Amino acid sequence: MNTYNPIVALLVFFGVILILYFIFNPKKGLFFKYLKARKETEKTAIEDVLKLLYHDPKTSISTIFDELDFSHSLLLESIDTMLETGLVKKEHELFSLTEEGDEYALRIVRAHRLWEKYLSEKTGFHKTEWHSRAEKKEHELSGEEVEDLSTLLGNPRYDPHGDPIPTKAGQIPEKKGMLLADLPILNFGKIIHIEDEPTSIYKQILAKHIHLHSQVYMKEISENRIVFESEGEQFVLPPIVAKNITVISLDKADVVETDTLRLSNLENNQKATIIGVSKECRGENRRRLLDLGFVKGATVSIDLLNPLGDPKAFLIKGTAIALRKDQAVKILITKA
Repeated sequence: MNTYNPIVALLVFFGVILILYFIFNPKKGLFFKYLKARKETEKTAIEDVLKLLYHDPKTSISTIFDELDFSHSLLLESIDTMLETGLVKKEHELFSLTEEGDEYALRIVRAHRLWEKYLSEKTGFHKTEWHSRAEKKEHELSGEEVEDLSTLLGNPRYDPHGDPIPTKAGQIPEKKGMLLADLPILNFGKIIHIEDEPTSIYKQILAKHIHLHSQVYMKEISENRIVFESEGEQFVLPPIVAKNITVISLDKADVVETDTLRLSNLENNQKATIIGVSKECRGENRRRLLDLGFVKGATVSIDLLNPLGDPKAFLIKGTAIALRKDQAVKILITKA
């Protein structure tokens, strides 16, 4: 025969209340945490769609599905929300931004490029990490935080890849320059932009130590390859990789690197004079090299060769300093 136990019943009652509290607590409950996470995910999806349409107007839903890493159901819900709020419009099954959507997209682009600039100037993260980290941070920064970041960085006009940073008012400078393959043979140019997407191509450019702001001399253009010289080295790129590099043409009077080499190319028993540190080297890495004595006008030579080739020890101001190749390529010299 079952008997009613008031103590057990009371414990069960308070247990249920406790479970409901943990689930539905307005601040820390699991249900409200779920709603908050869902809302943040939808916000991220909306902003990623806006940014995609900013870079690629008149895009189909299949392209949006292919380009963005969200479930199809979430993307469809997000697009419905954007259509209702007037951020996007649909014509002939293609989506594009409205004026309001364009303004919103520019705010995201501004946050992204400012954060990449911050990562390049103020942290030690490798450049291959800048884009992915900025992709996450752009959704977290408030408008006030974005403006504080801009002030901290001195209101920069360009990000570390050479892309223009939209102003607070949403104005963006017109892109200049030409594709590397459009630079005429036997002409000089300067790299003003290196596109960081797709990542696979960007990593190929980084692996060859091709730097923003470097001067180039075009030697060959064909269907199969682009050949140019820069800072004492010759580079050979397939056209699909060269498409990610933008240059401006230089008059001969503006060419200052005809006798310039990279410290990594200095041979044993040779002396050289340092011209400076490449603009590609930023933040703490740049300050460290300058503190070690790699300043304009200093004399440098090889002190010790590594049998494995890397690092090498360089003699500068009476002190032997070991540098890896990825450091030495960013120091420009002229042979004595």
